Amino acid sequence: MDKGNPRELWEYILTQVELSISPANFNTWFRNSFIVKVEDGVIFIGVPSQFFKDWYLKKFHTLLLKIVRDVSYEFRNIEYLIVKDERRKALKEVRNVRGALELPLDEFYINKSDNLNPRYTFDTFVIGSFNNLAYAAAQAALERPGITYNPLFIYGDTGRGKTHLIQAIGNQYKKQYPGRKVYYLTSEKFVIDYTDAVQAGTANRFKDKYRHYDLLIMDDVQFLSKKERSEEELFHLFNALHDTNKQIIFSSDRAPVAIPDIAERLKGRLASGMSVDIGEPDPESRMAIARKKAASHGVILSDEVVEYVASTMSGSIRELEGMVNSIVCHAQVKGVAPDIVEVRQSLRSFTRPQKNISVKNVVDKVAAFYGIDEESIYEKTRRREVVRPRQVIMYILREDFSISYPTIGTKLGGRDHTTVIHSCEKIKREVIVDNDLAKEIQNIRTLLV
Repeated sequence: MDKGNPRELWEYILTQVELSISPANFNTWFRNSFIVKVEDGVIFIGVPSQFFKDWYLKKFHTLLLKIVRDVSYEFRNIEYLIVKDERRKALKEVRNVRGALELPLDEFYINKSDNLNPRYTFDTFVIGSFNNLAYAAAQAALERPGITYNPLFIYGDTGRGKTHLIQAIGNQYKKQYPGRKVYYLTSEKFVIDYTDAVQAGTANRFKDKYRHYDLLIMDDVQFLSKKERSEEELFHLFNALHDTNKQIIFSSDRAPVAIPDIAERLKGRLASGMSVDIGEPDPESRMAIARKKAASHGVILSDEVVEYVASTMSGSIRELEGMVNSIVCHAQVKGVAPDIVEVRQSLRSFTRPQKNISVKNVVDKVAAFYGIDEESIYEKTRRREVVRPRQVIMYILREDFSISYPTIGTKLGGRDHTTVIHSCEKIKREVIVDNDLAKEIQNIRTLLV
């Protein structure tokens, strides 16, 4: 990645944001935003309205700052510009030969007619022993949609690739059956749309809209739990689609029978077709995913690096891809292929410390980092060379290990919890604007891994 190229920088930011928030939030808040320009270390992000600007400042500003500063400490701040539709269209036609103005890659734009992300295809889907049954079921459903496996229910823990698979089905369906209508949404979006329709008196229009689709894909169906009216609406929609051989696909973090607080008759419908589990990826699959993800960015990883990455991160494919993104980013900034030493350092920088580490271990490491006597951390002294390290320790214990304020105070010399709160909030504010402090904390975290 060329950190001076806003197009590539925005692509990297989007991949990192997508790892941190829900798909529904990602689609809502980042589909229509982009980097307008980068000047004097300030990144200017174009947003469609004042409401978006306020929301970015309130909800996403800290996350975005952390992401760009992980790329380079040259980035001092982020500002938000309201870009109306007319200017947005004009900007799409502009290309600055120096890369001063670029727009995000088209692949990050969700198709508004069907809500599918074009990045999720079978070409980019890695098949292994952990998901080959789910993949086979998906292919079978595509061969005879509405007949072979209807509904097709894909379930598994978070980060196993469920969303990628079900959206790949949708994108492939569009190619195989041009003219037919497909729609992807989360159950959360379904509930919101249905509630809004009832309040606006347009429930019949809502019903008609969903009954016209030939393929309906609903993600995270477990969130319908305790939503009785929405459950009932989905029950009737399911019957209408199923009775006319329209294909239905669901995903969830658990099997249909294990979804709590949902009507038994709806559970029965969800489990009436084919239910397939995506398990934990095996080592070979994790290695294949790491290679393919890096290669998609033009980076070839050595076998040693791939094995290290695969062994370091097990379980969540999303987190594994996040690690690879971090390696690729640092490698492309340096312009050289990463070796195992660089990869180890890179992964430490993007990994939070172990949760079972002791308070004393944190105190020892921070005291050594700042070159002070660890016993001084526990004393009542207000010497500046001790106060800042003590505040950093409190901040790390709270942010990285979720230790309660009273417990931190007790462990660090019997201090009042209000003192701990003040210290944590102070560091939290300063780390955003103080590059040196942010770098110090990042380096300390590498020592705690």
